[in-house]
Amino acid sequence: MKWQGRRQSSNIDDRRGRGGGRGLVIGGGGGLGVLAIVVIGYFMGIDLTPLLDDSAGRQPQTQGQLSAQDEAAGDFVAVTLADTEEVWTDIFRDQLNAHYQPTTLVLFSGMTQSACGGASAATGPFYCPNDKKVYLDTDFFNVLSQQMGAEGDFAAAYVVAHEVGHYVQDQLGILSQANSLRAQSTEAQSNAISVMIELQADCFAGVWANVAQDKIGAIERGDFAEAMNAAGQIGDDTLQRRAGQAVRPDNFTHGTSAERQHWFETGLETGRVDSCDTFSDATL
Repeated sequence: MKWQGRRQSSNIDDRRGRGGGRGLVIGGGGGLGVLAIVVIGYFMGIDLTPLLDDSAGRQPQTQGQLSAQDEAAGDFVAVTLADTEEVWTDIFRDQLNAHYQPTTLVLFSGMTQSACGGASAATGPFYCPNDKKVYLDTDFFNVLSQQMGAEGDFAAAYVVAHEVGHYVQDQLGILSQANSLRAQSTEAQSNAISVMIELQADCFAGVWANVAQDKIGAIERGDFAEAMNAAGQIGDDTLQRRAGQAVRPDNFTHGTSAERQHWFETGLETGRVDSCDTFSDATL
């Protein structure tokens, strides 16, 4: 993905380097390893707030302290967010006869506050419908490439596009309806609805990639393969296996690796929002 030197979005709230640091430092030597700890925390609903890399004893960030890698990651996210703004503006106009109002993306280090509660490195990237913002600790990109085997800048772009996909769901009224159904459902039913929500966001990320290929002109050979690999590496079944757990479909909240890849590919091949109806698909 050709991103250096391109337009950056102004809808970035960069809270990194403002102090606060990290709530818990976990070294990478021995034991389960950081990835397994994070994944177990995710599935058990425990906010562990660890460092998302395998270096022992990393020091908390102090105010104003950003490494060159942090700066580059922030620039990359700002460029990718700008791409989503341009593409979704066109999609809303051409396919939905509607106006797209861009979201704000919050960059943070370790922990911050959102209108949906505390955001931490352990929770991973997420969209908060209460303040209509995306939250991302850019250290997650290190985990994605170094621990999960999802390398490449377009793998990271897929993560951003997926979270923006949740915002698109919110703008279209899909997210509120789905969450209302979840509130009235059993745990198993709620998890199933959550999977449909997540798979649709994967499909929307594919729609974005399809349109961006022609509109932005920054897609390089192998980029889509990087995104497909990332989708496969973060499926519920794959994450459970990595955490040393038995695969339990009743606990799935995001979908299997195969499902995530299928729906990203569906959006990528069609470039159409109306191809992303995961809620009525008979295979779910």
